[in-house]
Amino acid sequence: MRRRSPIRKAERGMTTVEFSIVGSLLFVVLFAIIEFGRTMYVISVLTEATRRGARLASVCPVNDPYPAQGAVFAYGAGSSAVVAGLTTSNVVIEYLDDNGNVISSPSPNFADTAANFDAIRYVRAQIVNFSMQLMIPFLDPTVSLSGFATTIPRESLGVPRTWPANSPLPPC
Repeated sequence: MRRRSPIRKAERGMTTVEFSIVGSLLFVVLFAIIEFGRTMYVISVLTEATRRGARLASVCPVNDPYPAQGAVFAYGAGSSAVVAGLTTSNVVIEYLDDNGNVISSPSPNFADTAANFDAIRYVRAQIVNFSMQLMIPFLDPTVSLSGFATTIPRESLGVPRTWPANSPLPPC
């Protein structure tokens, strides 16, 4: 019969403690890698959202809410079905003149040249005030993902070429 030495008896729980420390670090690294991939996906979606918003704003009537809904992939709803936390309030649509200056209050009436409708040359969609909560154990990081913008030349702005001047604008 073997007798255990007093040193081995004192080290009986060390394997469990070592595994819990190494396992915790392993899970933190694993979740960090997964969250990095998710962050890259969200960045890609935000880039596509600004492109979609600018494209829709260039063909929809001025100040129509549809481009913001289309940008966040939320037709008829206020929040995105693709990215959690992305809402239409995170999308800003701006109308720009030849020099890239924001036109403060463009008129949706295409016959109203006094209200800067004719001055609109570009449309910009941007994502503002969006942050993403990362899910990494033992940490609580939040990443701010604002500043995505796409600027494209204006197109019809919801006005067909043969649309009568006194008729209401068609739906987008």
